[in-house]
Amino acid sequence: MGGNFLKGKILKILKENSKAYISGEAISEKFNVSRSAVWKHINTLKEEGYEIESQPRKGYRLISSPDILTYPEIEGYLKTQFIGRNIHYFQSLSSTNIKAKEIALNEPEGTVIIAEEQTKGKGRLGRDWASPKGKGIWMSIILKPNLEPTEVAKLTLIGAAAIHQGLKDISVDSYIKWPNDIIIANKKVCGILTEMSCELNIINYCIMGIGINVNLEVEDFPKELENKATSLKILTGKKINRKLLLGNILNHFEKLYIPFREEGDISKSIEISRANSLLIGKDIRIIRGNNEKKGKALDIDNRGQLIVELENGNIEEIFSGEVSIRGINGYI
Repeated sequence: MGGNFLKGKILKILKENSKAYISGEAISEKFNVSRSAVWKHINTLKEEGYEIESQPRKGYRLISSPDILTYPEIEGYLKTQFIGRNIHYFQSLSSTNIKAKEIALNEPEGTVIIAEEQTKGKGRLGRDWASPKGKGIWMSIILKPNLEPTEVAKLTLIGAAAIHQGLKDISVDSYIKWPNDIIIANKKVCGILTEMSCELNIINYCIMGIGINVNLEVEDFPKELENKATSLKILTGKKINRKLLLGNILNHFEKLYIPFREEGDISKSIEISRANSLLIGKDIRIIRGNNEKKGKALDIDNRGQLIVELENGNIEEIFSGEVSIRGINGYI
C-alpha cells in the first residue's frame, strides 16, 4: 500500500471516528500494516497541520483539520462524477496553468491542479495575478471535450456561471463581466484564463485556470489594484470556508459542462450569464490591441457572443478571444 494512499486511508478513518478514539492497533489491523507505520503517518498528518490527540491505551482522535485544499479535505463537499476526483495539490507553483499543461496529456479529464500559492500567476492577455499563500483558490481544470476548437471560448462562460452559482450557494451575490471576470461591488474577485492545445480540428486538451480572491486582506493587493480588485473576506467581513466554496464550484461546473461536452448545449450557462451580467445595457469600450470602439452592450446571444450596438448604429457580435471590454470611464 503506497505511503500517500495509506496516509489518506488513515485520515479518512480518523475523520469518520472524530468523536471517539481509535487505537493504533485497530488501524494497523484494518490496513494490514505495522503499528510503527501507522505512527509514522499520524506524525506526517500532524506536520501537515492536522491536530490529532494521542492517548495511551485509547489511541488517536482527530481534533481539527487544516485549511488546505487537498482531495481528502474537499472530498466531503463533492457531488461530481469526474470533475475534481483527481487532484494534484501543491504548496507552491509558478502557475497552475503551466503545471496543468505539462501533465494534461497523461491525466484524465476533470483533473484539477491546486496550489496554495502561485509565484507567477497570470490573467488574460498576460496580466499578472496576485496569488498569496493559503488565501485564495488558485486552480486549473483539465478538460478534453470532443468539440471543434472554435467552440472552446464557450468554456469560459461555463466557468463564470459555475463560480457565480457557487458563490450564490454561500449567500454571496456576484455579477459576471463577460466573458471571464466575476465582479462584486464594482471590484474583481475572480478571473478565468482558458487555454487550449489542438491540432487541426482536434482538441488535445483545454486548461481552465481560475483564480478567486477568497480570504485576502487589503494589504495583500498591490497598490495599483486596490481600486480594481477585492476579496470575499473584505466584502463580507468574515473568513470564507475555501473547501466548501471550491466544492460548490466544481459541482456546478460539472453540471453545466456535461451538456456542453455531450450535446454542445450551453444554454443554462448563457441564461446565468445574461441574468447576472454586469455589461448588458451599459456603454462600453471594446479594445483589440491598439484599436478601440465604443458602443452599448445589448445582450449575450445563444452562442455566447456579446451583442453590441456601436456608436455608428451598427450591431456587432463580439467573440471573446483577444478582446478586452471596459466601462466608458474605467475597468467596470
